[in-house]
Amino acid sequence: MTKTALSIAGTDPSGGAGIQADLKTMTMNGVFAMSAITALVAQNTTGVREIVEMTPEFLGQQINAVFEDIPPDAVKTGMVASCGLIETIAERLRFYRAKNIVVDPVMVATSGGRLISEEAVETLKTHLLPMAAVATPNIPEAEILSGMTIYSQSDIAAAAKWISDTYGCAVLLKGGHNICDANDFLYADRAGTWFYGAHIDNPNTHGTGCTLSSAIAANLAKGFDLPTSIRRAKDYLSGALGAMLDLGRGRGPMQHNFNLTGEFAREA
Repeated sequence: MTKTALSIAGTDPSGGAGIQADLKTMTMNGVFAMSAITALVAQNTTGVREIVEMTPEFLGQQINAVFEDIPPDAVKTGMVASCGLIETIAERLRFYRAKNIVVDPVMVATSGGRLISEEAVETLKTHLLPMAAVATPNIPEAEILSGMTIYSQSDIAAAAKWISDTYGCAVLLKGGHNICDANDFLYADRAGTWFYGAHIDNPNTHGTGCTLSSAIAANLAKGFDLPTSIRRAKDYLSGALGAMLDLGRGRGPMQHNFNLTGEFAREA
């Protein structure tokens, strides 16, 4: 039976992050991918130019349209910029008893652009995180969520535990930002586990967070447990980075289709 996954996130017209990256990732990880758009984001590899939000009512109708016709086996949430949108997502997911919810608490773009209001951070904490099967903050996002300063491996473990204990969800705190590099820390069920990854010397990292969380959601949809889903997602991310795609004038995208084969993938 075909497994399905829904991404609720903002757009990236340059194709490397956001909804566009999520749909590519979910497809390449073997599920039927669907989307509900939270905001139209004018961005590329060099930065964010403008954000036009959906209304909460229209976002709710998008989510209704998916769940009433093709109920997803997993849901990933990405950039949600305001309180009303977060409240709508949480209410609709609760109404439909959504399962395998992966919350990527997107707050700052790879290029440095701010993507969420201060008030929305508090709403995300109280409404969305408690529903998550796993949240996937990076280090700056984890500092915002926990109020802690993260300088070391032990800080990563402490912050992940604090977020998990406070909001009642598993937390995969991603390394990087000159700390632990490609190593991520999962705190779930009152236990911590490190997931180690090989360093890939590729400056083109636009959309890595979107890609990892979408791959985790896809694997949860297929029935893998959380640790296995994380390992598979990290392996996929490493492959996409390792393909060394080089596009754009800023931090470029990864090659999401690095292992696409078959008649329709052939070049002329």
